[in-house]
Amino acid sequence: MKPVARGVFPVEKEALFFQDLGDRIRCCACERRCELPPDASGFCQTRKNRGGKLYTLVYGDISSISANPIEKKPLFHFYPGSTALTVGTWSCNFTCPWCQNYEISKSPQSIGKGRYLSPEDFIELTTRYHCQGTSISLNEPTLLLEYSLDIFELAKGAGYYNTFVTNGYMTPQALQALIQHGLDAMNIDIKGDTEAVSRLCHADVAKVWRNAVEAKRHGVWVEITTLVIPGVNDKEETLRGIARKIKGELGDETPWHTTGYYPAYRFRDELFTPPTPLKSLEKAREIGKGEGLKYVYIGNVPGHPFESTYCPRCHELLVGRHGFSLTGYRITEDNRCPKCGQRVPIVGHPVKAAPRLG
Repeated sequence: MKPVARGVFPVEKEALFFQDLGDRIRCCACERRCELPPDASGFCQTRKNRGGKLYTLVYGDISSISANPIEKKPLFHFYPGSTALTVGTWSCNFTCPWCQNYEISKSPQSIGKGRYLSPEDFIELTTRYHCQGTSISLNEPTLLLEYSLDIFELAKGAGYYNTFVTNGYMTPQALQALIQHGLDAMNIDIKGDTEAVSRLCHADVAKVWRNAVEAKRHGVWVEITTLVIPGVNDKEETLRGIARKIKGELGDETPWHTTGYYPAYRFRDELFTPPTPLKSLEKAREIGKGEGLKYVYIGNVPGHPFESTYCPRCHELLVGRHGFSLTGYRITEDNRCPKCGQRVPIVGHPVKAAPRLG
C-alpha cells in the first residue's frame, strides 16, 4: 500500500454526537453513552473531553489496511466477487473475551501509533487497488464514526459502495448519519442472547437488533453473523431464538452466517474454550433452515458445501464459494434461479467474470 506518515496527524478532530452536561460531556456515538468529566476518556478510550469539547483521538489512525474480498466481511448477497478497501483503528466498545481481532481491538494503548491516512488518500488507494467499495471493519467501526462519514461521502462521489462490519451498538443518531452519508451494507454480529451479551460483552443486545431493523428499514443491505462459541451461544434454544428473531424482524431472506470460532484472547488462555465443532455449525444451519430462513451459511470452514448459495425452492447451486473466492455464479441478470425462476435477493452482480455453473 501507499506509504503514509506514521503517527503524524495533521488535524485534531472534534467529535460529533455529544451532549453538554455542564461539568461533563456525554458521548452519543455508541449506546454506552459515556459521561466524561474534563480530560477524561470514555470506555473505548478513543474519545476525550478536552476543554469542554469532545474529540476523537483516532480520526484516520489506521491500525490495519487491506483490499478484501467482500465475502470476507462476510457479505454474500452484496456485489459478490467484488473487493473493498478495508481499514480499522484501535480498541472496542465491547468486552468479548473471545475476540478474534484482539491485537487491535484490545489495544487502546496503541491509539495514536497507527498510520495516518486521510479520507482523500483512502479514496485514491481504493482506485489504485481496483476496489469497488469501502469497508470500515477489523475492530468496531463505530469508533471511526467521523472518519467513516467523510470516507462514505467521498466514496459515493467516486462511485464506490460503502460497508460496515459491526457489533451494531451505535446510537440511532450515529446510524442515521452513516446512512445519510452513504452506507450501503452492514454485517451485524449477533453474539448471543440477552444474558450472554450482557454478561460477556457488557451490552444490551436489544439495541443491536433495533439498529439492524432500522438500517434495513432505510434500505441498507443487512446480513447477520453469529460466531458460534461452545458454552456461550451454541445451545439450541439460543440459536433458535436468534433465527426466529432474524425471520420475524428482518425477514426470511436475510442471510445468516453461522461461523466457526477459534480460541483467542482470554478464551485461548485463562478461560480456554475449544474451537467450534463442525457438528455445532451444521446444527446451527439446520436450526436456521428449520425456522424458515432461506439463506443460512457455515463460515470459517473453507470447502464446506454450505458456504455456497442454493436456491431455496429447487436447491440448485447458484453461487459456488471456496473460502473467500467465487467458484461459480449462476443467478440470472434479473436475480432469479435459472432452473425454477425463484427470485434471489442480490445487490449487484459479480464485477469480475466468474465461472458459470452448469
